Amino acid sequence: MKTFTKCALFLVWLIPMSLFAQSTVTGTVSDAGGGQPIPGVNIIVRGSTKGATTDFNGQYTLDNVNKGEILVYSYVGFMAQEVVFDGQPSIDITLQEDAAELEQVVVIGYGNTRKKDLTGSVALVTAEDFNTGNNVTAENLFTGRVAGVNINTNGGPAGNSQIRIRGGASLNASNDALIVIDGLPINDPSDEDNGSRSILSSINPNDIESFSILKDASAAAIYGNRGANGVIIITTKKGRKNLSISLDSQTSITTANRTVDVFSGDEYRALIAERFPDRVGSLGTANTDWQDEIYRDAFSSIHNLSLSGSLLDVLPTRLSVGRADQEGLRKTSKFERTTTSLSLNPRLFDNHLKIDVNANLNFEKNRFAEGVEKDAITFDPTQPVFDASSPYGGFFEYVNSDGFALPNVQRNPVAKLLQTRNIANVRRYFGNVKFDYQMHFLPELRAVVNLGLDTSETQRFEERSTESANTFRSEFGEFNGFKSDTDFTSENKLLDAYLVYTKKFGELDLETTAGYSYQKFEVEEFKTEDQRDPNRLPERNIEPDVVLLAYFARANLKLSDKYFLTGSIRRDGTSRFSPDNRWGYFPSASFGWQISEEDFLQNSTTVSNLRLRLGYGITGQQDISQAYAYIERYRGSNPNTQYILNGEVVNIVQAQFRNEDIEWEKITEYNIGLDYGFWNDRISGSIDVFRKESDDLLSEAPVPDAVNFSNQGFQNIGKFVTQGAEFSINTDIIRSSNVNWSVSYNATFIDQEIEELAFGQDIIVGGIDGGTGNNVQIQRQGEVPFSFFTFAQVYDSNGRPIEGAYADLDGNGVVDNNDRYIAGKPAPDFLMGLQSNLNFYNFDFSFNLRASIGNDVYNNVASANAQEGNLFRNVFNNAPTTLLNTDFVSTPDVILSDIYVEDGSFVRMENITLGYTMRDIMKGVSSLRVWTGVQNAFLITDYSGLDPEIQNDGRDQSIFPRGRTFLFGINYKY
Repeated sequence: MKTFTKCALFLVWLIPMSLFAQSTVTGTVSDAGGGQPIPGVNIIVRGSTKGATTDFNGQYTLDNVNKGEILVYSYVGFMAQEVVFDGQPSIDITLQEDAAELEQVVVIGYGNTRKKDLTGSVALVTAEDFNTGNNVTAENLFTGRVAGVNINTNGGPAGNSQIRIRGGASLNASNDALIVIDGLPINDPSDEDNGSRSILSSINPNDIESFSILKDASAAAIYGNRGANGVIIITTKKGRKNLSISLDSQTSITTANRTVDVFSGDEYRALIAERFPDRVGSLGTANTDWQDEIYRDAFSSIHNLSLSGSLLDVLPTRLSVGRADQEGLRKTSKFERTTTSLSLNPRLFDNHLKIDVNANLNFEKNRFAEGVEKDAITFDPTQPVFDASSPYGGFFEYVNSDGFALPNVQRNPVAKLLQTRNIANVRRYFGNVKFDYQMHFLPELRAVVNLGLDTSETQRFEERSTESANTFRSEFGEFNGFKSDTDFTSENKLLDAYLVYTKKFGELDLETTAGYSYQKFEVEEFKTEDQRDPNRLPERNIEPDVVLLAYFARANLKLSDKYFLTGSIRRDGTSRFSPDNRWGYFPSASFGWQISEEDFLQNSTTVSNLRLRLGYGITGQQDISQAYAYIERYRGSNPNTQYILNGEVVNIVQAQFRNEDIEWEKITEYNIGLDYGFWNDRISGSIDVFRKESDDLLSEAPVPDAVNFSNQGFQNIGKFVTQGAEFSINTDIIRSSNVNWSVSYNATFIDQEIEELAFGQDIIVGGIDGGTGNNVQIQRQGEVPFSFFTFAQVYDSNGRPIEGAYADLDGNGVVDNNDRYIAGKPAPDFLMGLQSNLNFYNFDFSFNLRASIGNDVYNNVASANAQEGNLFRNVFNNAPTTLLNTDFVSTPDVILSDIYVEDGSFVRMENITLGYTMRDIMKGVSSLRVWTGVQNAFLITDYSGLDPEIQNDGRDQSIFPRGRTFLFGINYKY
């Protein structure tokens, strides 16, 4: 009986114990799309702190799991999955990719992260956000899309763009953002003199997956000496498991919708009859619109074919081929590009070793057309383009009584274009191979090696006809012509090696990165000069190599998925500076707080995202044109600078500017940001406030006489400050299965001021046409860089300007240079962008509008030409019709008047696109989209010139116009 009682009591005690028995669960997590194991997946028991992480084989073990508990499997880029544990010892899971979440993965320097984990000011632009239209160059995909980023593209075929992130950071050193393609920082000198174009013109926009734009120093400081002006990281498309084929084709026609308003032939004859009646008999009888003659309707086409899949089911691969043919509005100008891109992404040793190979081989043919707008604006409209009796190729030219071309007069602008062949053939290879190995013995540690190469070879050919008046030597009465060949080679080599350690300590996630970077740039040029001139000798120019070295480290801390802290340090060295000044240290720190994850907001149905960011960082600038200004250098003579001593020709050498104390320009930046989202992110965006302080400015500034071997050179001369605010908002106005309408808007306020210049000196800059040696801009303490520096125009009682009459601003009774004042600035106060995307069943409609407010333009086209005295200078000259508004006579008297500083604010409709998509129309065709659109649809501005969007620091000296483009395209996907 006692034994029975003991057994019964034991059973009674055992029953509740069995109810609370805990088990161990094991299993594997894999990718539903490719079947590959996924390392790093988090498995959490809902409502507890119990959890585990998959190893590199995708395997996991989770202890102490009770029946009925819910296991949550989650990983960045995949949809989370929940499983109720009912006692089974093993649970295998396959996770589906979450496209929406994948878009939130942001590539940053030497790694990537989730957008929600960012602590710096970083903008992500994915394919879904790209601008539609005639996007021949990569930057056009996000023009107007990102707050704080201003993109100014000229009107030429594949025209180079000036990109400024938060206004730039330097006076005379480079203000260009660093371009990084798949981990390869590109040396990006765009130079029409040697035929090279920006890498953004070379890369095929159709190969681009996304842009990550690092705007503040806390994000860009990991790039140290390269990140002073922000960083644009381009990620290209990779191979996928399933086979896909994409074919895109578009054609377009561009027209010159705006020209400078000048006098027609009849108007010009009437004007000359009124003001120079004694010269009417010398006028011609034609009515020639010379601007119309130098332009044409330009036809373009773009074709892209890409194939993506997995070779033998183990090697993800993408291959693409692209062809772009773009005529320029200016006759004879043309850009041709053939691109080939290959991406291989094998995963070896149970996914421990990831290899990414990106190879691009591009061929470009650029036919450059001389800028003849100045001649077209001022050439006599009463003369014809062609003259059958002309010995100059049948083109009309001004000649003297002997029939020889007159010297020092304008040449026929059409003849200039058609009698010149200026062609550059470019072969460019760029790419990299990246090895990412996760240690078998320590899965938390990864070793990464990135090897990159960017090589460009250019063969330039330039020839002018022997019948060209431009090459006629009047002193000998003979034609000469011109012929020159140039070979230009540049090479950029990269080695990055770094370690990444990732570890989770309960609620704390730690990621550390430490590494080394080496980059070398080599440039060589051989130029024959004019082969038809026996006195011109070939030149070989081998620029000194530039070497950049760096050691860097970064740590990311994340606590409870709510608190984020990032710190980095980079030690940079450059061969541009002396050994004493060669190295610089560039630290950064940033903090993030995911406020919406706090208890008081976690269950809010209104606030879906609220995040505070604080950032601080220092970046460096060393990118100046004088590679070795700190050492003793000499330049050899040319045939015009030789001595004859004792009957022998002696070549001389000339000492160059030298500055042994030149050192790093340092940019310190502070950033406060707030990201927000409401109603499940139906409304989302961000607000940022920033301040940049540029110290030890690198500037090509004047030096006193007899102090150096030049009157100017690069020096560290002062400090200037850029501060501003950015705002962006994205709204899903309609979100349904058949109708979706989203609108996004961004605005940027930027204010710049030079705080300090060496010795408080003014530096006069900004050379202009008209007169001799005139400059219209100034660098001055307390003012915006490159401010316009002019006299204040005086007007009569009728509001008409009085020629040569300027205000005596200092009140001393004399009008001199001390009375010049700051009349405006080229930098805008506000930049804005507005985008709308509407999908209505199978139709889609989108537009992209942008604006610039508060910038001024100096109209040098008018100031140099719109005077009565210019109507006859050896020969007849046309002029802008604004001459009638002023009746000015002499250019030297008015060239520095503030009447030519005009408001350059504008609103431009960048793109309008309408498309229709047919889906599953036949076997194997997933979609077929046809579309049409208009680029540069309209421009609203008060500026009287051709276009207020000027790259040349706001000085309008005639530009390659931006035409209006009409497009039609077809997109096919398999």
